[in-house]
Amino acid sequence: MESSLRQPSLRSTVVQILDRAVSDQRITDEEALVLFEHADLATLGEAADAVARRLHPENYRTYNIDRNINYTNICVSGCRFCAFYRPPGHPDGYVIEQDSLFKKIEETLELGGNQILLQGGLNPSLPLTWYEDLLRSVKNRFPQVNIHGFSPPEIDFLARRSGMTIEDVLRRLKDAGLGSLPGGGAEILVDRVRRELQSRKVDSEGWLEVCRTWHRLGGRGSATMMFGHVETLAERIEHLRRLRELQDETGGFTAFICWTFQPKHTALEQIRKHGAYDYLRTLAISRLYLDNFANIQASWVTQGALIGQLSLRFGANDMGSLMIEENVVSAAGTRFRTTEAELRQLITQAGYVPRRRNVFYELVDE
Repeated sequence: MESSLRQPSLRSTVVQILDRAVSDQRITDEEALVLFEHADLATLGEAADAVARRLHPENYRTYNIDRNINYTNICVSGCRFCAFYRPPGHPDGYVIEQDSLFKKIEETLELGGNQILLQGGLNPSLPLTWYEDLLRSVKNRFPQVNIHGFSPPEIDFLARRSGMTIEDVLRRLKDAGLGSLPGGGAEILVDRVRRELQSRKVDSEGWLEVCRTWHRLGGRGSATMMFGHVETLAERIEHLRRLRELQDETGGFTAFICWTFQPKHTALEQIRKHGAYDYLRTLAISRLYLDNFANIQASWVTQGALIGQLSLRFGANDMGSLMIEENVVSAAGTRFRTTEAELRQLITQAGYVPRRRNVFYELVDE
């Protein structure tokens, strides 16, 4: 790469692409690939930071307090990248009991949280009515809590198991108390990659259709990307393009979050773990490419607090969640933890005022 950068024409091309992105001109897939292959990390960070500052000229950066509650670990998807799931009948399989769920929510509220992230596996023993009852029980007892719940693969699985349309399932869940839709299960939105990672989960267009339908019903939700496994750089960009196109269509995504695949204890453990260098490059290019996404989150959960802090100079305007509880990444051997005080200190040390928000990026502190 260093020898390539010495070529004046190539260096000039990189500068031109970055200048266009910084000045709010949309870059193409081909230009994003040039950045992946030839732009140096510092220059990418500087450009991504300029875009973040243009979109967020305010003197603060945000975070929220929530808890990732995995209501079940029983799953038939068989994802090769997952160390968390258990097949039906496994002695370690579980479905959360209501008392345990309520206790977790109470602890979240005591720490200042206002939301739970409710996700699980593709559990064939749980009918749609079970999910409706779960949502109603939470909202009846904790009406102030937003339920950020059920990733697109879970919604698709429920629809197929119930013989219903995606829209009907989402309407019923929304009526029962679902507040917003997390972007989990996207991995890479390229079917070649998805077939290699798993065989039973919804395909790329199906994932997008769940989000499209939710947005059409007036719902909001996040978009994600897990990278650093079997995908190519061009396929990372194809993933970003499909998100950008849907955001052009609906405007329903609140934020984008990307993180590196954690291989330990998975069926893909032989894959080299990607570190901070690749994470920061991908984060910065995502900020440059996703010109219609207002918010980009840092992933301190997979990268650690200091790289999370550095992300605020590589295009992120949000430190993500305090993540009181996290089980999926932890099952793959990555266990970073923080406190609200540390999270606020990291934002302050990066030169910003820390502000607490909700899932819709509305400020909720005084």
